[in-house]
Formats: sequence, C-alpha cells, structure tokens
Amino acid sequence: MTAERTDPGADLYDDDSFVEGAPVDVAVIVVSYNSADDISRLLPDLRREASSTRMRVVVADNASSDGTLALLSEHTDVVAIPTGGNLGYSGAINTAMRHIGDADAVLILNPDLRLDAGAIPRMLRRLRSSPDIGAVVPLLRDEDGSVYYSLRREPTVLRALADAVIGRYWQRRPGPLSEHVRDPRQYGGCHPIEWATGAALMISTYAAAAVGEWDERFFLYSEETDYQRRLRNAGWSVWFEPAAGATHRRGGSGASAALDALLTVNRVRYMEKHRPLSAPAFRAAVMLGEQLRRSPSNARSRWALWRRTRWSLLPPHSQPAVVSGSSTEARRDGCDTT
Repeated sequence: MTAERTDPGADLYDDDSFVEGAPVDVAVIVVSYNSADDISRLLPDLRREASSTRMRVVVADNASSDGTLALLSEHTDVVAIPTGGNLGYSGAINTAMRHIGDADAVLILNPDLRLDAGAIPRMLRRLRSSPDIGAVVPLLRDEDGSVYYSLRREPTVLRALADAVIGRYWQRRPGPLSEHVRDPRQYGGCHPIEWATGAALMISTYAAAAVGEWDERFFLYSEETDYQRRLRNAGWSVWFEPAAGATHRRGGSGASAALDALLTVNRVRYMEKHRPLSAPAFRAAVMLGEQLRRSPSNARSRWALWRRTRWSLLPPHSQPAVVSGSSTEARRDGCDTT
C-alpha cells in the first residue's frame, strides 16, 4: 500500500498536453470499439483535467472500423494501442496496462463519458487520502442529469431470488434483497462501497500490481465485480467520491439478445469463481428470473443458462468486439418490463 501523496491540484501546468514518457499522477485507460464520436468528446475533457494533473492517456482499440485510430493519430500525445482483435473489455485493459509507464494511479474510463471539471484531481485526492484506499469511483449521472444508481452490493442467492420475483415491482427494497443501491442518501457523501459499475474506476498502481490482471474469462460484464472483490480481498477498500462527477451515455456496447445472455451467464461465472458452493442455487434463481420474463432477450438468456455447452457460443465468438457500458446492465436487477 502507498502513503498519502502530494495534492494533485497543487501544481498548475502551462498547457493541456498529455505527458509522454515521464512519471505522471494518473494514467488514463480508455477501451474503444467504433468510439470515434465518443472519444472526440471525451478528449477535450481529459485535456482540461491535464491542465492541473500530470496525465498520460492510453487508448486500447478493439479493432474499430469507424476511424477511431485515424482520429487518435491526430493527437500525437495519446498512446493508441491496436489490440489486434476482439479482446473484450478485460483483455483490452490488460493490454493497455502494459503501456501506462510510471504512474501513481490508473483511471479506467468508458469512452461514452463526459467528465465534470475537476473530477480527476478530486478522485485522485480521495485515493491519496488514506493508505488503505485502493480504488475510487465517481458519481455518475444519466444524460438527463439524474443520478445513476451505480453502486452495488455483492451478489447472493437471496438477492438473485428477490431480483427474480419482485425486482420489477419493488426497486427500492432493503439491502439484503437487492444488489443495486437505490437509497439516494448513499449518493450524497463519500464512503467505502462493495463495488460499482466500471464506467469510471481509478485504481492505485500499488493495488493494481498486487491484484494482478483483469480476468479475461469475463469478456464483458461482471469483470468489474470480480476486480473490485479482488481489491477488497487483497486488503484495499473501494470508495465512492460524489465530489467527482461524470455523465454516462451508457450505450458503449450496444444492445442485443446475445449480450444480454452474456451478462446473465457471467453473473453465474462470477459466483462459480468466488462462491462455488452457492453457485448452483444462484444459477437456479437467475434462471427463475429469466423464466418469469418473456422478452426475446430473456429467451436467449434462458437458452444459454440451460446448458453450459452453449456458453461458448456467446460473445466473443458470436459477435464483433465490444466495450462495456451497455444500458442492458439494468436487466441484472429485473428492471425490464417487457
């Protein structure tokens, strides 16, 4: 673990350039797939933040075909890394991590974010405020300005069963019955959390080195659940910092029945990894939830859950490369009403 460092806002710099080669406060990692439009809006936000924080920007591109790499080539101080194919979110992060250089912290961002002014130094200040803090997440908002309930609790059989049976009808239920944190009071101040959606996650490089690579078995979805649990298991805490904010479009990976099925299957994969004795009951509860809903996406998820041999037919094998941030994550709590 690391001791408290210098206030990231203590020094101001002459321009908004990203640092190449030299040590930095923050190395920003962005995973892209056909993200040219989003990145063209995110980069000015990052340059504004770079005027007060030493920053390097690394973009790991999952084989975009929309000119993302051509756009990045115009920014000579951005480290653009073609991943060479369909590596998924975890695989692209692992690739980018090998190019961050000397940095105190790593900030992983979805490309479809817009950062509030001062968001990065505020997250860094919180990260440096205590030696046991390993990661920090900001307050996320939807495009209409409303708070997005991004905080989560650990998956359990009881929560999965409640999500299946009453998730659509009682969203603000007690914590033991819901993975989502929907109490507005929990979004009003900084505090330690279990985990949060991975659209924006700042990690101490000391903690990252101890935890190791992101688990590439989670091609997309549940990778952030797994990573933040591993941080906590290694002795670090994860903190929510509402003074740092961002707007999230939540459309980065698109939507499809195959991706919905992958989300559902990866919930089960997560339990099999971390709570194997509970995994069969958890899988049954998730299958019940999919059975109680009748949309085409639920049908695809039921099809995938019934036989493990079908899991290999889900992305990345059945779909081009994607990045995280899909609005379909709401289905994790049974919020679809079709």
